[in-house]
Amino acid sequence: MGGNVGDDIPGRGYDELMLEAKTTATALRPSGVSRRHLIDSARRSGARVVSVVAPAGYGKSTLLAEWAGTDDRPVAWASVDRLDDDPAALLTLLAAAVARVFPSATRLVDEMRGLGPASLGRSAPLLGAALAAASQSFVLMIDDLQEADSPACRDVLDVVVAGVPAGSQVVFASRHQPVNLARRRAAGDLFEIGVQDLRLDASGARAIFGDAEVEITDEELAHVVRRCEGWPTGLFLAATISRGDTSGWSITGDDRFVADYLYEECLTAHPEVMRSFLRRTAILDQLSGPVCDHLLDDTGSSDRLREIESLGLFLIPLDRRRGVFRYHALFREFLLGELDRRDGPMVESLHRRAADWNERHGSPGQAIEHLLAIGDKDRSVHLVTQLALPTYQEGRVAVVGRWMSELGDEAIIGYPPLAVLAAWTALLTGDSSGAERWASIVETCAYDGEAADDQPTFESGRAMLRAAMCADGAERALSDAEFGAASEPSWSPWRDQALHLVGAVRLLVGDHDGARSAFIEATAQAESMGNADSIVLSEAELAAMDMDDNAWSDAERHVDAALHAIDAHHMEGYLTTGLALATAARAAVHRGDSDDARRLLARGMRARAQTTHTMPYLAIKVRLHLARAFIPLGERTSAMHLIREMEEILGRRPNLGLLGGQVAEFRRRVGTAQRLDGAVPLSPAELRLLPYLQTHLTVREIADRLFISRNTASSEVGSIYRKLGATTRSEAVARAIAMGFLGD
Repeated sequence: MGGNVGDDIPGRGYDELMLEAKTTATALRPSGVSRRHLIDSARRSGARVVSVVAPAGYGKSTLLAEWAGTDDRPVAWASVDRLDDDPAALLTLLAAAVARVFPSATRLVDEMRGLGPASLGRSAPLLGAALAAASQSFVLMIDDLQEADSPACRDVLDVVVAGVPAGSQVVFASRHQPVNLARRRAAGDLFEIGVQDLRLDASGARAIFGDAEVEITDEELAHVVRRCEGWPTGLFLAATISRGDTSGWSITGDDRFVADYLYEECLTAHPEVMRSFLRRTAILDQLSGPVCDHLLDDTGSSDRLREIESLGLFLIPLDRRRGVFRYHALFREFLLGELDRRDGPMVESLHRRAADWNERHGSPGQAIEHLLAIGDKDRSVHLVTQLALPTYQEGRVAVVGRWMSELGDEAIIGYPPLAVLAAWTALLTGDSSGAERWASIVETCAYDGEAADDQPTFESGRAMLRAAMCADGAERALSDAEFGAASEPSWSPWRDQALHLVGAVRLLVGDHDGARSAFIEATAQAESMGNADSIVLSEAELAAMDMDDNAWSDAERHVDAALHAIDAHHMEGYLTTGLALATAARAAVHRGDSDDARRLLARGMRARAQTTHTMPYLAIKVRLHLARAFIPLGERTSAMHLIREMEEILGRRPNLGLLGGQVAEFRRRVGTAQRLDGAVPLSPAELRLLPYLQTHLTVREIADRLFISRNTASSEVGSIYRKLGATTRSEAVARAIAMGFLGD
């Protein structure tokens, strides 16, 4: 970008440009030190995974860049940053990287947006399968992997790497060793490059000094190598500051933190205007001319960046046009320390200006990061409120969770509209305890401020939350839902959700005509606003009503509309899809397509695992329609287990109007015969555990992921094996994939 990218980017957001830069192999400056011997050894090893692990300054990125430039196989490149510490975000980045070299994989990029368990249960296996089916051997480079080190990210990466075929390799660079490589090491499928391999000897040091055109004797060189302990960055810095001044040879200290001294020596040769530019732009993760101009309220930053690169001052280009850059990690840490020391009072204003620029250029997530860096919670809560549900719709729930965690409960409660969204986020991701906790907090809040144009009023949002959770019975839920609908104007993006709730609760009290009208209006409103959740939910409700009226052609039309919205918006894993999948299965059974019915039932059973008593009317309807589809297929056992689940939900939410009677009537119709047909279905808890069987995690580690005891996890694993007729993890995974519970 730089001179190629202006303040206005027609048709392309800054985030899109950053994704392009992050999937472009790092174009490092040529160096006299080659790592070809390490690269050749890694290639000859045949190991599918190559780890390059060392602290900052050991040339990890340089090694990956040299490898990328010399390998005759297609090379996919992914540079990870802190916003990728989310399974959906990491998978999207990896899929985008793969699509750069295998265009046929482009369709997978949007499929990586699965929510919650779908990232591990569906998206990661899809990407792994795409790698396994690649048309030729390849290399996937992943740089700065330490930035995406959450357990969820490690788990999805484990599944993706399992798909890498023989002859291809995944190469990652990280500051510390991922914890999930022990089995690959034991199996001889891991080639490791560490600090000892990356340290330079006298030969490598001489190449660095030769590059810097510094004459040095063998004795002096040995002294520098010994003092730096072969640390590449230390040697490079010593050579740089020794141009015309041999004091650099007498550096002291025996660890990499001599960098503070060495960097300072490096900078003394440059004017203050240059040093000031370096310090103040160090707050940026990525640098371009326009953002630096805005940050410094100046012009000419593109030229300045090119000058810095030409001077070798640790600026790494991220795109082939050399318009987007980042500082070498260790150099940036030094510059940030200098910024605090020399320009401390400016730090806050610099982060605010960076936040302004990112927000203006379509990257509000980066804006939040800058605001949180300076503890600006007042402005952050408004931006997080704006982004919470859109980010949920993109499947990046972990990002929302981290933002809210960094804000803290006090800040969220201090801005009640965000507390409502915290409750909604928990509700829509199946986090029952979180939804109940936040709903309880919201009930104690008072707020008389104005709502933003894209947010509900506080009272309306709270009323809709009460209606969805239906904790106080159907009549109160109807009052709340109708209040929400009356409070949201026609242009509100929340009106469709309010209308869907009105329709859902009217059904509970027997007002079928009113419910149909509300669902039809909700669909029309949602289509105009692009809100897929309400389309899927309302069309599924209309399909169910038509099925009850024996209007199957109309039901098929509504089912098709709901499934189209799910596919178009890549909503696999969202609990809001459960009813659509269940009614679609019923429609398939009615037209005699048992194969399609079973496929849809598998997807519906997977989605139902996320629906709980906190949204009881939806949880029961999903199970009721799944059970109605199972019966004509001879799967009586599955239907009875679903009835028991419905009765458990009714035990916690007994006042659901006509719905309780519908469940009782269905049970009477199914009967209570002792002999049941069909396999026992996987329970919601077992479906949550199932995706972890694809990983190399132990039962104890799986238990920790799911916050359950080891005994519970072991029991659930055993139950999964019995129900799937498997005796090993690999066999259970294979059968789950064949049955549609994992992967596509």
